[in-house]
Amino acid sequence: MLRIGVDVGGTNTDGVLIDVTRLREPNRGVLAHYKSATTPDVSTGIEIAVREVLKLAAVPPSEVSSVSIGTTAFINAVLERDARRLAKVAVIRLCGPYTRQCPPFIDFPKRLRALTEGHVGYVDGGFEIDGREILPLNEQQVIAQCVIIKEKGLKNVRVVLSGIYSPLDNEGKHEAAAKVIIERELGPSINVVCSRDVGQVGLLERENASILNASILTFAQRTIRGFQKAIKALDLTCPLFLTQNDGTLTTAASAARLPIRTFASGPTNSMRGAAFLSGLDEQKAAEQRKSTIVVDVGGTTSDVGVLLPSGFPRQAASFIEVGGVRTNFAMADVQSIALGGGSIVRASQSDKGLRVTVGPESVGHNITRDAKVFGGSSLTSSDLVVASGRAELGDKTKVSDVSADVISHGMHRIKKLLEGIIDKMKTSPEDITVLLVGGGSIIAPDELAGVKEIIRPPFFSVANAVGAAMAKVAGEIDTIEFLAGRDIHTVVESIKEQAIKKAIESGADPATTKIVEVINLPVQYVTNEATRIIVKAAGDLSPQTVASLEDAALASAEEVDEGAEGEKTLADAAAAEDAAEAEAQVDIDAYKPTILPNRTWKLSEVDLEWIAEGCGVLGTGGGGSPYPPFLMARQALRDGKDIIVVDPDYVDEKDVFIRCSFMGSPSVSSERLQGGDEIPASARALMKYLGVDDFTGAISEEIGGGNGIQPMIVAAAMGKTVLDCDLMGRAYPNMYQTIPGAYNIPMGLWPAGISDGVGNTLVMPTARNAKAVEDILRVITTEMGSKAGVSMAPLDRKTCVDYGVPHSVSQAWRIGRAIALRRKHNDLKGIPKAILELQNGACLFVGKVVDVQREVRKGFTWGYVTIVPLQEEEEEDGGSASSFTLPVSPDDKLVIPFQNENLYAYIESASGEKKIHTTVPDLITVLDSQNGAALGTPDYRYGLRVTVIALAGHPSWTATREGLECGGPSAFGLNDVPFTPVAAYKDPVSVIKEYGA
Repeated sequence: MLRIGVDVGGTNTDGVLIDVTRLREPNRGVLAHYKSATTPDVSTGIEIAVREVLKLAAVPPSEVSSVSIGTTAFINAVLERDARRLAKVAVIRLCGPYTRQCPPFIDFPKRLRALTEGHVGYVDGGFEIDGREILPLNEQQVIAQCVIIKEKGLKNVRVVLSGIYSPLDNEGKHEAAAKVIIERELGPSINVVCSRDVGQVGLLERENASILNASILTFAQRTIRGFQKAIKALDLTCPLFLTQNDGTLTTAASAARLPIRTFASGPTNSMRGAAFLSGLDEQKAAEQRKSTIVVDVGGTTSDVGVLLPSGFPRQAASFIEVGGVRTNFAMADVQSIALGGGSIVRASQSDKGLRVTVGPESVGHNITRDAKVFGGSSLTSSDLVVASGRAELGDKTKVSDVSADVISHGMHRIKKLLEGIIDKMKTSPEDITVLLVGGGSIIAPDELAGVKEIIRPPFFSVANAVGAAMAKVAGEIDTIEFLAGRDIHTVVESIKEQAIKKAIESGADPATTKIVEVINLPVQYVTNEATRIIVKAAGDLSPQTVASLEDAALASAEEVDEGAEGEKTLADAAAAEDAAEAEAQVDIDAYKPTILPNRTWKLSEVDLEWIAEGCGVLGTGGGGSPYPPFLMARQALRDGKDIIVVDPDYVDEKDVFIRCSFMGSPSVSSERLQGGDEIPASARALMKYLGVDDFTGAISEEIGGGNGIQPMIVAAAMGKTVLDCDLMGRAYPNMYQTIPGAYNIPMGLWPAGISDGVGNTLVMPTARNAKAVEDILRVITTEMGSKAGVSMAPLDRKTCVDYGVPHSVSQAWRIGRAIALRRKHNDLKGIPKAILELQNGACLFVGKVVDVQREVRKGFTWGYVTIVPLQEEEEEDGGSASSFTLPVSPDDKLVIPFQNENLYAYIESASGEKKIHTTVPDLITVLDSQNGAALGTPDYRYGLRVTVIALAGHPSWTATREGLECGGPSAFGLNDVPFTPVAAYKDPVSVIKEYGA
């Protein structure tokens, strides 16, 4: 059985012909391979590559059983914001009263949004995390949306259906049912995309991916039909497949419906092709239970990814950005560095002697013209390899004048660059096997630190096409199950059967289909043992698979030749628009916040962005992501609402402020985005119970994490103000861990109101003790879908200041501003110092994560992260690490145990001696050294370069018995851990007082 694989890159289109009956031979069944230039219409280049491999192997077309193509054509349309290829999209959310504060397209770049936004509508529907309907689908509401879409006259309209927790709707009650209604109302040729077919849990990211998918549908259908015409022109009658981002195959018809699944298949094809060519196929890798790193060195960059024991690539984090849009469709975790065969080498003298740099500039595809060995004038990494005698390329005499020192220093730099990116991609400190592929891989040394074996497989220059030819067919089930009273093994076995069935239905050979991946992810902050379970099955492409060369979706695509698309004039106009937008960017060095004459602070989008960044730092690893609340607050500004912050020193002490927070699981917050009435509904019920008629503004329970933004959203919606203060000064996992709760003041924790925003609202008048408030409200929150708005008893301004942290909003703003300024001036190492100028504390450690352990107990994530110092050569710019406040030796390591938030930090020496340096209530924050952003505990992973800082906690926590009992080490069962303040607390400076003077 013969298979053809094609990979379309930005420069070259590679083709390969493989006989799968000869895989055990030294050439791994490769009969022919060919590299041709990628053509503007893509299809022509594919036709040339396929024709040549057939010619080289002298094989008649009738003997070919399948053609598999990997292409970047679709993602390029998005990245280039090509107005010829992107179309308007109508989005209908199935959400009931939820999500309206975070509408579709909310985080699209302005020009991409202008190109794609056609209509936004909301109808009843959606599910809770436990599978219950929020509201049943309302057919009349869907029909009404169809009428509006017709009236808008959108040409060849594409519709996206986006329902809350739609990936759990395996019975097709909502999105699938709504699709039937829309096709009936708007005609069967309408393109309807169900978000559950595109992405996984995470409403905004899944919806964004669906919008991009819908916007390029017609272009994708036209392009795939061009592929089919090219195949037909060569008298090939076999099925056509496209490779997907996860390394599996999909039919041409399926790819025409879900082109986004093929966006980034190139790196995945290269990884799987490398493993296949080197003999490290799935069976061998699975037997070893070891991951393998693949390094694909091109002319300009090196792409590095990880192949799991399953033979499939490690997937990227929970979201990825495509064209500036956050999405969550499956994509391989691939990191790139500016190192390739064409990287330019420069030598200079410094105080420390000879300094040699390699890259980031590159001669790229002009290497045969510009590199010295080919008669050019640019010294490249390939020239160094030839001069060192490690490779034969071009004319070696043309690099005879390159000094031995330059060669030595340059090769050392190449070695360190590769070692650095490989170490970042590893998941443990153990030495790992590396597969080297790509035309530029000759520049890599024969030995690398942290690598036990380097394998250079045959046909390495066309590994991507080989990966496309040998891709498998998969079926994946991603669902949330409730394990209370159930046997997890029984549950998983049932899901495995579903995954195998799905793979076979997609064209996998039943004889080779097996389970390749099982992942269990317990859900935080829920009491019913909710667990997300992901199971993938995969098998070889079945010889009996028949994929139609024509399909209704393809046949309905506009009959437009590639050459008839027209010039990219709109793109030029859009580029001018982008330039104008760039000119309008705020100069943050000169930026000043708007302080009104009445001594109030009117927030701008810049202010919000900085406050959100600061809330992340003050969240100490927890508090939930500030990103969705930031988007909602920003949207309120764009809708014409004002967010006004008031200084507690300028407010009457009797003025009343309602308390705002969300309780529940971060997992639910990513899916059931708030509708806007959850906190106001709880506040209204509570105020009615208390007989309070009105209030001045809102205050946050905790400034740390997403809850730090909630008062701004509520205040904007209700026309109230935000008090520059909060009741915690950080984030804590339990509801009673606020300063009013710690001191047991009247109205500190009860009465309390709680609401889900859809009519279920409760008031808790009294409680036995503080812990009962947490326990009872947690159970209620779980019943409300594991997310609820909470409003504790409102407090007057005097109480807020006496039992709160004044000017904490100002502090978050200042922290965010400090980070933004350091980023702008490319001084990432200066970020810790800039933060520590705002609050006393210490830079505890600079290093990399080498171990993370987690487990979910009683709804909380417990664990620890281990960090070791960076060696000097691991520093990306070759400079020294930030100076430590803690004395450390190279063998020391910092360990931070956490319970959602970071609890304490200790140094462990090589001898096993442990010394605790910082504990709660002081704030311990882990920053990503590469961008300065605060990391949440769910973000910790091996290889991350991090900087750990500690900030002084507020004296209400650190200097009293009550504060330490509620928020100190003993509150987390650490009775033997003493508390020693990291530094004296510094009162934050009011933004209003500084800029309103």
